[in-house]
Amino acid sequence: MATQSFAGTVNAPDFPDNVEWINTDRPLSMADLRGKVVVLDFWTYC
Repeated sequence: MATQSFAGTVNAPDFPDNVEWINTDRPLSMADLRGKVVVLDFWTYC
């Protein structure tokens, strides 16, 4: 089975400047995350 690379096919937008970050000492950018595995966990209080 052939493998397909999706690298560079979709450009994610950078994060807005006014975002409040939790569990990090500084704001992150897409450049900081490039080449890393990122897990997003979206949750809300009900």
